[in-house]
Amino acid sequence: MTIRSTKGDARCEIVKAMQSAKRMGNDLCLMCKSSRLLCGRSSCPLLDRVRVKQPIEKKLSKDMFGPSPTSIFVGHRGYPHVFIGPMASLEPEKAALMDDPTKWYGRDFNEIIGMRSSLVRSKRVQDIKSRSKVVLDTQELAMASRPADVEVNFIKRPTYNLSFSVVSQPMGPTGQLDKFKITENTKIPRKTDSLANDEVLASDASFELFNSGFDVYYLTKVLSSGVLGMDENKKLVPTRWSITAVDDTISKKLLESIREYPSVNEFRVYSNTYLDNHFEILVMPGSWEFEQFEAWAPETLWTLNRQKPVIQVESEHYKGRSDYAMKEGGGYYAARLAVTEFLERIRRQARVVVFREIYEGYVMPVGVWEVRENVRHALMNKPRIFDTKKDALGHISKKLLIPMSEYMPKSEILMQQRLVDW
Repeated sequence: MTIRSTKGDARCEIVKAMQSAKRMGNDLCLMCKSSRLLCGRSSCPLLDRVRVKQPIEKKLSKDMFGPSPTSIFVGHRGYPHVFIGPMASLEPEKAALMDDPTKWYGRDFNEIIGMRSSLVRSKRVQDIKSRSKVVLDTQELAMASRPADVEVNFIKRPTYNLSFSVVSQPMGPTGQLDKFKITENTKIPRKTDSLANDEVLASDASFELFNSGFDVYYLTKVLSSGVLGMDENKKLVPTRWSITAVDDTISKKLLESIREYPSVNEFRVYSNTYLDNHFEILVMPGSWEFEQFEAWAPETLWTLNRQKPVIQVESEHYKGRSDYAMKEGGGYYAARLAVTEFLERIRRQARVVVFREIYEGYVMPVGVWEVRENVRHALMNKPRIFDTKKDALGHISKKLLIPMSEYMPKSEILMQQRLVDW
């Protein structure tokens, strides 16, 4: 990307910071993507160099009043003593939008950063099993189905420091919470209230909410708040952990029925591109299997010292996987969730291979919601239908920048030879 004027352009500010960052971008960086700090440092040295200033600092105040977008954030550092607190919106009219990724699709990088920059995170250290008033009130907000007015008082005026995560959405200003109060009645769905008071496993409660029409974004907040599960096991769950936990739990529950459905009977290819992430999804006849490629272009944040694209791959066979998808992390589970939603919707099972190419324009991670929504929208599009695997792969190869010959040797599923493929 050529940098000209950076005034008001968060994307260009990020690229500018990347160009001055220490050029690490090795295999460990690509596997970690800041989520697990595999390098042993206390924070990601690549993300630490990226600072994006937005013209909102004058709006920040020690005392704030207005609608909270039913959003909470539970940190993971210091576990089991973690930061927790509600969000406060600097733009009350957009409170419902700011923490609902289902409504973000189609917005560009700058719009997303602008929205998240106007969401102030309050934080106070709490034990994960605490039942303090702060925790109980935060749980009430998390369960609410719509924004509620809150009064938030900070110890000091919040500071602006936009932070990024490969799993969760970008975070804007933060401040140490002194106290907060919900100033109106919250609207908590009856189903959520019932499950929060029942002796039900958190995984079963999450799936019951999902089957009642609640999206995974709502489930993530409720699980993170610590209201689900058997009473003696209830605890706060760090947001980044709850995101992947919900994707994994719902997928596994859906697969229990998907494995009983008949197979698709043709080769389908679905496509979508958003935020410089291009997806080609191959749906093939056969019993459930799943594989996802992540092909990173050189000169992204995680591949700063690379001259050629880097391909990662994770997969699972009919019985699923028991180990964590280390190479792709939350992106693997977000894509698999979208695929299993689709297969449940059409009442079919299939072998599915996802090709994800991430281009240079994807300068910073915005969270795995981007993967989830990209795949969801791809599977809403009209597919191309083919009679053979060869024909389907031939079509896909024309849509990808990296030659198919570089993907094939890495694939456990595509290298299989089956009669139905021909």
